[in-house]
Amino acid sequence: MFLLIWTTVFLSGISADTGASVWGQQHCPQQGYCVTLSEGELTAEAGLCVVIPCSVTTIFTPRHVIWSKCKTAEETLWDSNRIFHTNKSQSIQSEFRGRVSLLEPDVSQRHCSIMINDLRESDSGFYQLRVEGSKQSEAFTFASKAAVTVKGLSQKPTVVIPPLTAGQQSTLTCTAPGLCSGSAPKFTWSWRGKTTAYKSEETQRHTSALTFNPLAEHHSTRVTCTVSFRGDITTEETQTVNVSYIRKPQITGCTSVNEGDVLSLTCSAESFPPSVIMWTKLSSNTILHNGTGSATLVIPNVTAEHSGQYICTANHLTTTLTERVTVTVTCKVSFTWITEMQTGSVCELQSDVLTCWCICIFSTWIFLFCIICKLLYLISVTHLVFH
Repeated sequence: MFLLIWTTVFLSGISADTGASVWGQQHCPQQGYCVTLSEGELTAEAGLCVVIPCSVTTIFTPRHVIWSKCKTAEETLWDSNRIFHTNKSQSIQSEFRGRVSLLEPDVSQRHCSIMINDLRESDSGFYQLRVEGSKQSEAFTFASKAAVTVKGLSQKPTVVIPPLTAGQQSTLTCTAPGLCSGSAPKFTWSWRGKTTAYKSEETQRHTSALTFNPLAEHHSTRVTCTVSFRGDITTEETQTVNVSYIRKPQITGCTSVNEGDVLSLTCSAESFPPSVIMWTKLSSNTILHNGTGSATLVIPNVTAEHSGQYICTANHLTTTLTERVTVTVTCKVSFTWITEMQTGSVCELQSDVLTCWCICIFSTWIFLFCIICKLLYLISVTHLVFH
């Protein structure tokens, strides 16, 4: 982690316009003693970290680096204000213990940059440097100070959601904001929607992974990653989860219609993204109707030829599902009764008995209707005989 931060500071350390370090102009209060600190104010957020870039020039080889925190720019360094000392036996302010470290531990290289972790808003102030050598006479306190302002945490975690497909195991990741935070933050995952809460263990210092099997029920729900830092400082990010899925096609509508009526069947398939729906008839490759998400097949003035099996096909990404339905067209039935002799009629006079036939007109013979037709015929014949 230190290497990453130091590399970031180093690569951004030279301005192409002025040739000066972006850390600031060099201040040399005395010949042989110079310090380079950041110009202006360093701003950071609570819970994260701040790096105070620093380099020095001295006539002696530095052995110890001491940093103190001052409330004002005019305040002078005091031992009671120390927040860091390379000599571990020296006392420092308790609230900074374990939170301050050098980016380059070898102080003989004259690098004095420090990183303060687990920031609090109370860490705002002015930071002053003192360098000491191996002899008591080798010491120098630089009057220049680095100004730091710590504000409330506004940065949010970064949640990465890969493409999700129902039934296929996937992993969501959540990365805490900032390059550093000192102590490891706590991650909590939770669902807002139709599902219950989930939690995962931290997989890396500043990244958490949630591995699960997405279902259709997870689609359009909201997942939240909450990152908690020391000092009850929390931040969270919420994103909507999209899951690719498809359910079995459903067909609605009346499958039994009378001849001459309108046949209307609707096929729909719940899915994300929407499926392409197509209607075909068995033994025919002709697409009767298609649509996205749903498709309604309408046939006006149906005839017997429209009877048969119809197929609804739902194409979703690489998945194809079908559903079938059988349509029955019922013929219209009419009875013709003739009581007078007419040319071309269906009545005949045999042995003084007038016999008439019931004419059934329908496209497909239905047994029940024919039985009724014969009964009516017998009744009519009997009636004519007695009269």
